[in-house]
Amino acid sequence: MSRWGPAALASGVDLEGLKATLQVGARLLNLPQESLTVLTLTGDEHLREYNRRYRGLDEPTDVLAFAAQEKPSDQRFQAPPGTESWLGDIVISLPRARRQAKDAGHPIDDEVRLLAVHGLLHLLGYDHAEAEEETKMTQLTNRILEAAG
Repeated sequence: MSRWGPAALASGVDLEGLKATLQVGARLLNLPQESLTVLTLTGDEHLREYNRRYRGLDEPTDVLAFAAQEKPSDQRFQAPPGTESWLGDIVISLPRARRQAKDAGHPIDDEVRLLAVHGLLHLLGYDHAEAEEETKMTQLTNRILEAAG
């Protein structure tokens, strides 16, 4: 896991619980034990920059996933040497996650875990562009979150 900006950005977020949730997801998805991902918790401006640069959308978003299988051109999202089991990067905007958690009436940890699992599934090739894909992705997300407790 990594953080950009002041440490206060991630205050109140259960980082160990977040890590455990992703580990539960990896086990449920039968990923090799040596699989790696980088999770970055940052602000709206970083997500806006990445969204503009990589998706052509000049607006912030809550989570972006940069899958290793997509061979990203940006050095920031390249697999480090010796990490052949690297899945890619997940980048979450904590300010947006906080707003979404407040709007949904649940704790920030629930929102961040949801976004992290969503990002993990994108790293593995899941999508939600079509209704059928969205249903499958939502079911799998709920299964992972329930298993993680």
